[in-house]
This record gives sequence, C-alpha cells and structure tokens, in this order.
Amino acid sequence: MSAYYDHGRRRRRLWASLWCFIILILIIVFLVWLILRPTKPQFILQDATVYNFNLTGGDAAAAATGLNLLTTTIQVSLASRNPNKRIGIYYDRVDVYATYRGQQITPATLLPASYQGHKEVTVWSPFVNGNAVPVAPYLGVEIGQDQNAGRVLINIRVDGRIRWKVGTFISGRYRLNANCPAYLSFGGGQYSQNSILVGSTAKYQLVQQCYVDV
Repeated sequence: MSAYYDHGRRRRRLWASLWCFIILILIIVFLVWLILRPTKPQFILQDATVYNFNLTGGDAAAAATGLNLLTTTIQVSLASRNPNKRIGIYYDRVDVYATYRGQQITPATLLPASYQGHKEVTVWSPFVNGNAVPVAPYLGVEIGQDQNAGRVLINIRVDGRIRWKVGTFISGRYRLNANCPAYLSFGGGQYSQNSILVGSTAKYQLVQQCYVDV
C-alpha cells in the first residue's frame, strides 16, 4: 500500500514539474516577444516602368469567343524595410507578379534570397512579364474599357517565405503576402502627372504603400 502511494505521489510530482516547465517556457516566449516587439516588414512600390501592356480583343466580339490575350512587360522598383531594432529577416523565397481585378496576368518572377538586418532597406527592381496570357472574357472587356478611359489599376503582388533572426536563434518559416496597387495612365498621349513618357515607354513615380500580411 505504501509503495503504491509513493508511486502515485511521484507521478503527481512529475506532472507538476512538467506543467511548471511548460508554463516557464510560455512565460519566457511571452517576455521575449514583449521585449523584442516583432513587426512585419514594410513594402513600398516606388515606381513602375511600362514597356508593354497590349490587349488582343477587349471588345464584345472577343468576349463572345473568349479570345482575350494580354501581353505585359513592366519593371517595378520595390523597397522593403525591416522596422525591427533587434530582429533580422531572412527572405528565403520571394515571388513577384501582377494581377488585374484578382486575376494573375504575369508569371511569378523569383527574387534572389537575401538577409535584411535591423532597420535596413532592400530595393528590388524585377521585370514582370506575361506573353499572350489568356484573360477571362469579361476582364478583357473591362481592360479595354479602362484603357479607353485612360486609367488602369493593376496590383503588384508579393508572395514569399521569411524567417526571423534574433541573435543566434532563427525561427521557422512564415508566409509573406504584400499587395501594391498601381494606377497606370494610358491612351491618347495623356499621361498622369506622376509619369514620364519616353517613346512608347512610360515610367510612373508611384511611392505607393503596400498592404503587408505575415
């Protein structure tokens, strides 16, 4: 009877010690978070240079047949800032592509993997290209209407995987999503005040804050 009682007491002590250890770990994690205050990176779309934005179709006839093909060549300048004082960021994989009204209109462009130190700023200038990309019939009509109106809204999207670095500790991977709206002016040589026209190429000074989610 005494041996059974001693065994039960040891088990209760073991469980109590285990729970105390778990609670201690949770407290340490909370204190580290409270001290470091990790903040997601900030993205700004600085400019966009449009070399090609050509829609084949975009009228009622094309909408009926579904023959709407969009060719896009745009170079963008994306600036990413790490706002943290004590946390570095590893960008393990970052893809950039363009969308129009929720539909992807260019394949993803892979950016080189990089590390961003405390308070550092990284600037990427990738090309996003889409050659004769099929678009939904109704979107073809809307692109044509927007171009005729002289103003098209596209979104530069960023999808990636990042890790946080605190001292020698490196976290697991987190999903990064950024959405950068860009208004582009077209038609009749009428370009907006934030654009520079060189031949058939227009460069847009945007300095547009992006919506970032981690």
